Amino acid sequence: MSIFRGALLDTPCGESGGASFAVPTTLRVESDGALLVRNGVIAARGPAAALLAAHPGEEVIDCRPGLLLPGFIDTHVHYPQVRVIGGLGRPLLEWLDQCALPEEARLADPTYALGVATDFLAGLARAGTTSALVFGSHFAGAMTEFFSAAAGSGLRITAGLVVSDRALRPDLLTTPDRALAEGAELARASHGVGRLRYAVTPRFAFSCSSELLASCAELASSVPGAFVTSHVNENEAEIAGVAAAFPSCADYVGVYADHGLLGARTVLAHDVHPLPRELAAQADAGSAVAHCPTSNAALGSGLFPFLAHEAAGVRIALGSDVGGGTGFALAKEGLQAYFAQRLTPAERRRELTAADLLRLATAAGADALGLAARTGDFEVGREFDAVWWRPQEGSTFEVGLRHAESAEDALAKLFALGTPADIAAVWVAGDRLAL
Repeated sequence: MSIFRGALLDTPCGESGGASFAVPTTLRVESDGALLVRNGVIAARGPAAALLAAHPGEEVIDCRPGLLLPGFIDTHVHYPQVRVIGGLGRPLLEWLDQCALPEEARLADPTYALGVATDFLAGLARAGTTSALVFGSHFAGAMTEFFSAAAGSGLRITAGLVVSDRALRPDLLTTPDRALAEGAELARASHGVGRLRYAVTPRFAFSCSSELLASCAELASSVPGAFVTSHVNENEAEIAGVAAAFPSCADYVGVYADHGLLGARTVLAHDVHPLPRELAAQADAGSAVAHCPTSNAALGSGLFPFLAHEAAGVRIALGSDVGGGTGFALAKEGLQAYFAQRLTPAERRRELTAADLLRLATAAGADALGLAARTGDFEVGREFDAVWWRPQEGSTFEVGLRHAESAEDALAKLFALGTPADIAAVWVAGDRLAL
């Protein structure tokens, strides 16, 4: 057993409801707290003095000074795009054609794909991300390399083969039969192995035929516990293209619903321009939305209607959307989410607190990914996924923490000033990751 001592901050939301912001956020604080971890699981928590007295002789990992937070959870991030972060000045479809898709085509080479996977997984860990729903590659060989690297990384990874059969460059296209066969083989080899799970991943309805979406639904139904992830309502030109391609469907969300791909294990990214009926459909299905604020800003997609999702009862979590987003750091994504709401007209604005930002990056993500019984906060019985934030002495972040007026003020300073360089250690289920 080990005792982890430090300033503990988390947002406990129980085993459900973590991503439903209709439930107010509570920030739980132990300014000098401790967690007793046995076999990777939190066995006890409380004030440090009491826990140390109750368990004399146990190893103590002192995470002071700084803050000890639950591991961050990224619900939308693209494995093939780590090397094209920073392609600014283009809207979504132009950015895909000129930046993302040429790079994604390079992953046809498994050796290149493994190098990208190594860069990608290291970037997640160094940013304090311990769990992620990962948009994979269009190439089965690249996904084999990715799952192998992910298994050795120690991270909790849910990912799958990305499939499209129209509207993209030819070398990224597949067929419904091939998508089903390759996806089934990848799921057989990876789903439920260690900390890996499979996600059925149609790229977006814009690049998928009805037949391909049907094959995705068949795969999802054949893999117990598999997730489904895709994009929705990100860009107005994209939305118009989907409407033209699926005239019999009521709307973009309706395309996924009509093909059996909308459910409690569905996570749809962006949803910047939803219709009220689409929000109602997502709430009824229990699906979740991955809010990707830096990508929405960088690609000019728009301001995420947080309040409308909250009012409809749609679950919301946070995604970095590398490489449309500007990096793996969910602290930066939280800050950008705050900025976006501050710029939203008052009648549609959701005022976000520092506690809300922590919840978006931790408990809400755990809820969206079906991991709330395992991770997302420091409740007894959870596995110990944690990030120790320890800024360098004399840095602006360290000065801010030293002069913080409260725990919430310290947390706000972390979101405003914290970077991956301020992370001293990361653990998943009690295992310390190599950074």
